[in-house]
Amino acid sequence: MVNLQLKQNYMIPISNKAIITALISILSLPAFAQKTVLPVQTDRWLINPNGSITWTVKDRLPHADHIEMSGEKVSLWVEYGIDTAGVCSINRTVVFPTFRMLPDDTRSHISYTFHDDELPRIYINNRLLSFIASPKRRSGNMAFNVKSFSHKGIMNISAQAGNPAQVKIDRSFFPSVDKPMAIEKFAFTNVTDKPVTVVMEYLKREVTTDTARSKSAPHTIIMKTVDEGSRVIAPGKSATFAVCYLATDHPSLPIPVNIAGEEKARQNRVAEIQAPLQLETPDTILNTEFAFAKIRATESIYKTKGGYMHGPGGLSYYAAIWANDQAEYVSPFFAFSGDRIGNLSAMNCYRMFARYMNPEYKPIPSSIVAEGDTFWNGAGDRGDQAMIAYGASRYALANGNADSAKALWPLITWCLEYSHRKINDKGVVESNSDELEGRFPSGKANLSTNCLYYDALVSAAMLGKQLNQPKAQTDAYSKQVAELRNNIDKYFGANVEGFETYRYYETNDVLRAWICLPLTEGIFTRSKGTIDALFSPRLWTADGLATQAGKETFWDRSTLYALRGVLQAGETDRAMDFLHYYSRRRLLGEHVPYPVEAYPEGNQRHLSAESGLYCRIFTEGLFGMRPTGFNSFDCTPRLPKQWNQMALKNIHAFGKVFDMQISRKDKEKLTVTVTEGDNIHSYTIKDGATLPVKV
Repeated sequence: MVNLQLKQNYMIPISNKAIITALISILSLPAFAQKTVLPVQTDRWLINPNGSITWTVKDRLPHADHIEMSGEKVSLWVEYGIDTAGVCSINRTVVFPTFRMLPDDTRSHISYTFHDDELPRIYINNRLLSFIASPKRRSGNMAFNVKSFSHKGIMNISAQAGNPAQVKIDRSFFPSVDKPMAIEKFAFTNVTDKPVTVVMEYLKREVTTDTARSKSAPHTIIMKTVDEGSRVIAPGKSATFAVCYLATDHPSLPIPVNIAGEEKARQNRVAEIQAPLQLETPDTILNTEFAFAKIRATESIYKTKGGYMHGPGGLSYYAAIWANDQAEYVSPFFAFSGDRIGNLSAMNCYRMFARYMNPEYKPIPSSIVAEGDTFWNGAGDRGDQAMIAYGASRYALANGNADSAKALWPLITWCLEYSHRKINDKGVVESNSDELEGRFPSGKANLSTNCLYYDALVSAAMLGKQLNQPKAQTDAYSKQVAELRNNIDKYFGANVEGFETYRYYETNDVLRAWICLPLTEGIFTRSKGTIDALFSPRLWTADGLATQAGKETFWDRSTLYALRGVLQAGETDRAMDFLHYYSRRRLLGEHVPYPVEAYPEGNQRHLSAESGLYCRIFTEGLFGMRPTGFNSFDCTPRLPKQWNQMALKNIHAFGKVFDMQISRKDKEKLTVTVTEGDNIHSYTIKDGATLPVKV
């Protein structure tokens, strides 16, 4: 006998034979008749009162994971794990985005990996503290026994040494906010009633890159101890030591390091990111994952010679921008984020792409790399102009700054004209590929490029009016919107595997994840069939949407778009089940704490723009904020039936700072309250209705 656990937590005994019979019955149904049953999740991590998450090491070993943390001049990738014997291992890969090699390309940054056996030796009461596993650990050494891991912008490991314990060890990893340096800090606390002596040996190692291949100058990477030496720690007191990993082109000059100052700066930067745009709902998991996603989306911005450049990360993508990750995904989020550096990176992203406009209407490169010195265009036109126009027009409206919008207008109109020139005889836009760059087929014209172009036209028509552009131009955009909407339905609308939804390209006959895109652009003609397909066993997997039905490959970006789109389509409670499941898996499951890029490609790297897409599920999906002007937006809130209220606090958008609260007035009506300083405006709307809001 086994048990099935239902949502109400009732336990129902059921025989194995009955389960098998039920599964056979379900699987024999056609795809459109099957329903997805979300797996029961077993959390590894828990949420703490201060908003951090903790894994207390007990059983379910071995376990390993990785996390990335970034500053303006460095990114720190930490691989960590515990084996079956309880021994911890750490690998740190430190990336220096602005220290580069030749020739210029996407991955010409330098990076180095440091292992536990390279650490300086540490002695506790004359016994060597051993970080590495047997058989290298010698008898008589003192073991580093890990008790827990925690995350919130800084990775912390809590451990103890000695049996019985002599010292409590708090080991933390974090990047410098503004220097090409990562830090590993050890804080030892005496937990006995006698003095304890702790010694960290002095260590300094240098590596210098090949002069002939180094860009600008040879680069030196230094691993060195900070505050090393001997300390006698009184009972209940603590002492701190550290190791730093840094890059410099001037190794002969003194390199002072203030560990306490660097840690405080990192804490302040994380707090600065988290203070604006705070999500308050009855669901703690959603609130916490939203706060974490803001960290990853915003920290991954590098100060380069070409200005602030948001970068995906993942050990591969630094000091570089892409038309999808930066222009389409994350920059529109920065218009709501209230982060100064985020907004600087957004404007710089669009300005960099604008440099490649040309009178011949040759495509803008997909990616600008190496601090802006060169570009990558290996996949041809991926629909990049539609991506850029979509993101730039939404950003310009939500940012609420007329001068910034004027600077972006030529880029937006150029990209729209480029796409218009690519319209075929069926009235849809053709492109060489899509953002998956040929990993999966996309035909001559794909749904992604056309939906993004459609939404860009919608935004451009509104933006042009704000900028007092000629009426003939904005009217032309509005006319093209109507034509393209009709052509999208004619060209892509189809019955695929029994669902009335969309084919991704003309000859496509297998369900694809990107059928969600019309929903995010306000096209709901085929919403029922599309949502049924998205949440069917053909597409939905344990990790979200499969890129193509029947394949194991998944890319979080399509899941994040889909969850937003289903909310926009009004299937609120259905979307919330999957959103809660996805958020719990990413925040408290086996690979935490951020949305990921893909699998199997990249080993589920925490690429940063995906976290921006996660936040947009709430701003554009749950709260239904669609920019319409420099100080206006349409609000179509989707309050789940089981909630009485929800709020977004400290929104920085449309040139203002305001709060928005949605509360249930009765079964059919909602109250929308917008608070801007001392000005409070409340509106009553029918549940599901759209409210035009001016701030």
